[in-house]
Amino acid sequence: MSVFSPGDDLSLALAAAADADLVSMARFRQADLHITTKPDRTPVTDADRAVEDTIRAKIRAARPDDNILGEERGHSGGTESSREWVIDPIDGTAGFLRGLPIWATMIALTVDGIPQVGVVSAPALRQRWWAAAGQGAWTRRAAGPPEKIHVSGVSALEDAVVSYNNLPGWLDAGHHASLMELVGRCWRARAVGDFWAYMLVAEGQLDIAGEWDLQPYDIAALWPIVTEAGGAFSALTGEHDISLGSALATNSLLHDEVVAIIRGGD
Repeated sequence: MSVFSPGDDLSLALAAAADADLVSMARFRQADLHITTKPDRTPVTDADRAVEDTIRAKIRAARPDDNILGEERGHSGGTESSREWVIDPIDGTAGFLRGLPIWATMIALTVDGIPQVGVVSAPALRQRWWAAAGQGAWTRRAAGPPEKIHVSGVSALEDAVVSYNNLPGWLDAGHHASLMELVGRCWRARAVGDFWAYMLVAEGQLDIAGEWDLQPYDIAALWPIVTEAGGAFSALTGEHDISLGSALATNSLLHDEVVAIIRGGD
């Protein structure tokens, strides 16, 4: 069995993201974009499936023994039970199909369920973020050089900026009261959508981001980027598990206080 370093796996994820960007941008804002509705009533486009197929082919060729989980094609097994690639081909499909630029391809590698490598590529914004265990978190804007990123140093909720991302998700989860407490105690509240809020936490421009009603492929790539930038990542209720349906990213200084608010509310 081959042994790959985090750097090896990150290089593969970055190469897969580069291939995926070519596919997604070729379909972005095209009049013939084909849109259907999945059983959960969320939209999916031909671009989502084409991007995932491109990434799967790249990973399967380089890591034939690894498992793969993708939003559109589901799970495909390998012989290496501890390693699983997790793919969200277009995070923010609703924006993509409306021509909004806030969407991204997300690729992660989990080992024993813990994300070790993450790449978030937003070609319409001309920015990409990436991280691997022990290697820090990085971004590149347009054709500029890679920049190392770090979370903020805000240590008090009254000075913090929070993104709650999706209000209906909080209401459906029965956490209206805890959200109102959190928003009321922070300096500013925003609803930055999808992947972008978490990347802004990693860059230190937001201090807290969280939401309910998520799947592992919505979470996995974000986790290592936030944590390698010095932040903390968990479910909103504090567990370190990408399968629990929620995400909370903070600058780490505020994490325990936010979890306590969520657990104490409602």
